[in-house]
Amino acid sequence: MEAGFKSGFVNIFGAPNAGKSTLLNALLGEQLVITSHKVQTTRHRIVGILNNDNYQIVFSDTPGVIEPQYKLHEKMMLQLKSAMEDADVAIVMHDITQSAEDLEEVLGLLQLKTKVLLLLNKTDMLKDKSEVKNQLKQYKEKYPNWEVMTISAATGANVDKIIPRLVKSLPEAPPYYPDDHISDRPVRFFVSELIRQQIYELYHEEIPYHTAVLIESFEEKEKLTVIKATIVVSRETQKMIVIGRKGSMIKQLGINARMAIQEFLQEKVHLELFVKVRPKWRDNENHLKEYGYKP
Repeated sequence: MEAGFKSGFVNIFGAPNAGKSTLLNALLGEQLVITSHKVQTTRHRIVGILNNDNYQIVFSDTPGVIEPQYKLHEKMMLQLKSAMEDADVAIVMHDITQSAEDLEEVLGLLQLKTKVLLLLNKTDMLKDKSEVKNQLKQYKEKYPNWEVMTISAATGANVDKIIPRLVKSLPEAPPYYPDDHISDRPVRFFVSELIRQQIYELYHEEIPYHTAVLIESFEEKEKLTVIKATIVVSRETQKMIVIGRKGSMIKQLGINARMAIQEFLQEKVHLELFVKVRPKWRDNENHLKEYGYKP
């Protein structure tokens, strides 16, 4: 390790759908975290590691800040709490098209005691560019101890300016992970997330929020990887919707998910999907633990 090497934890916070996952993918140059236009897509704290000759940044994408309604939500907010405690720098993302009061509500649920970079995201959604400058000025005045930037994670506007600002605030330290690691999560986790992303894309209304994905088996053979996964739903009627008429919906889900997993693994995949009903799984401690939501 060269003298002056920097390493640290940068954790990303914000309201649901503020663009946290899109930003992390943009910073890493990888489709590591699933994204969707629907809120509460991210349920886990997901680590993404950016390696450079001079620094290692360990990013955490966190669930959107919400008032919990289920045990599932409570688990999500516990992950948020641990992320608040170990950050060297906190990125707070705010949708610039939303009100300043919305940001204050989020900040009221966070107790940030570290350096903060406030990113006013989705500038591409504002047609009046003078409005972007006005809002930047207002937020800088409101949060004088924070660095404030305007960006668009979706288009990449100003995203290249984020890393230099973060590195400047990181401590000199050796890397926490080997330089060939991009996450601390196993491949099976990302496969289950990719299936869940396709559920968000294909189904509407409450279905995505009532589903969990469990990888039953992951077998790497010589010419392809065979994956068996169970989609868990809360009610029998939801199972019927997931399967669809004559199996049409689950067939399409299987095609979409297999293509996404093949792109991620860079190898041929055989995917089998099953659907299981587990009533009120979002409030069941044992089920949540089984699906990877730790105490």
